[in-house]
Amino acid sequence: MKYILVLYYSHHGSTSGMARHIARGVEEQSGIEAKIRTVPPVSTVCEATEKSIPESGPPYATLDELQHCSGLALGSPTHFGNMAAPLKYFLDCTTPLWLSGGLIGKPAAVFTSASSLHGGHETTLTSMMLPLLHHGMILLGLPYSEVRLLHTSTGGTPYGPSHFATVENSSVLSEDEQLLCQSLGRRLANTAVKLDT
Repeated sequence: MKYILVLYYSHHGSTSGMARHIARGVEEQSGIEAKIRTVPPVSTVCEATEKSIPESGPPYATLDELQHCSGLALGSPTHFGNMAAPLKYFLDCTTPLWLSGGLIGKPAAVFTSASSLHGGHETTLTSMMLPLLHHGMILLGLPYSEVRLLHTSTGGTPYGPSHFATVENSSVLSEDEQLLCQSLGRRLANTAVKLDT
């Protein structure tokens, strides 16, 4: 079965919630499924090791799953206008796929969550796009035909869905945020199916 890899890191649960809504949108497209995966945290003081299966939540992603996906949705909370270190660490370990060209021509999209409206939603999204461009992936955003982009007072950008978590780190997504995530999932799945034919 063809699948879209929905790969994310989440600290407070907001990015995880977005991943689930993107997966819901993916699975509206027949002939493809969503595979939700995460990455382990990194240590600030030493090389840390984690069990291969986390105690809760989705499994950790493998390079094999990334290589064989039909498309990728990549998500991270905003950390000082950039992707979180655990996701960057995972991407830094994808050199074998870059050398083999394993991701060239596959569609990809990005999503993020931040605790303020001006905390770097768009810079975080573009920071995640850079390694995907180096891998030769085809980047998708949200077109303004998604009218919720014009009216949302929470998250949402043409570069990809975002969530305004507030300073309390609320993981509750607004209706606009949920529907924009689902729309991106549908768009990614539809593009992957078209590119595969």
